[in-house]
Amino acid sequence: MSEVLTQNRKETMEINIGISNEDRKEIAMGLSRLLADSYMVYLKTHNYHWNVTGKLFHSLHEMFEEQYSELAEAIDVIAERIRAIGYRAPGSFREYSEITSIEEDTDQPDAMEMVRRLAVDNETIIRTARETLPACEKAGDEASIDLLTQRLDIHSKTAWMLRSHLE
Repeated sequence: MSEVLTQNRKETMEINIGISNEDRKEIAMGLSRLLADSYMVYLKTHNYHWNVTGKLFHSLHEMFEEQYSELAEAIDVIAERIRAIGYRAPGSFREYSEITSIEEDTDQPDAMEMVRRLAVDNETIIRTARETLPACEKAGDEASIDLLTQRLDIHSKTAWMLRSHLE
């Protein structure tokens, strides 16, 4: 993670936003994990959108598209928050795969297994966001708290909707 998370050395202006360097680094590390998890779920959801088949094809195809489109916007917001607190946002598959908690597919699941895996993955993102909250609260980083709260709400709703397909 130390290679992935580096403060911008070329900047000449000191960052003075009322959050210590140590706290900003801890927050950036958590947000970087959230970014990696979100990106990996984005990729998986997009893959499922392309490859879903079966009786529920149309509804799942559309639902997956809504979900990966929302994730694409979220990825940008998370990366920009990392930059705003003075750190480089990880941006390569190699970097993401080093810090993500999301399991990559090694097979081609059927439609209901896709739904189940995405429910699990959204719950993983929720846990990653929750793990990052204490550092933000300790530092009084309301902007990151707000971002995390929004992600918690969206992923909780997404996981619920996915689980509902499995009942």
